[in-house]
Amino acid sequence: MATHNDLGKQGEALARQYLEQHGYAILETNWRLGRSEVDIIAYIDCTIVFVEVKTRSSLMYGTPEEKVDKNKRRTYVRMANAYVLNNNKSEEVRFDIISVVVENGTHKITHIPNAYNAIALYL
Repeated sequence: MATHNDLGKQGEALARQYLEQHGYAILETNWRLGRSEVDIIAYIDCTIVFVEVKTRSSLMYGTPEEKVDKNKRRTYVRMANAYVLNNNKSEEVRFDIISVVVENGTHKITHIPNAYNAIALYL
């Protein structure tokens, strides 16, 4: 597996651990529909949380969360709609980003709850 894939898997594992330590229940990881994928689907406080995890080995080219562009956000909204409909869910939905920077054997996690909302993407 390519080094960047290994880094991404490491970041997702760290994000899962972080969420669990903060009281989230992990419902799904790497949930796929067609060619699209949601990194983590979690649950807390009667809310289903769709989490995009971005991992980088440095901040040389900006923060990881800056790489979650409008297309990725729209994909997550479509995926959330499909997940809710397919699983007959009625809970609130939220979109979070977890940014992981792994450098020199250490890591820093930044969790951005409610990073964006579906309505703003279509205005």
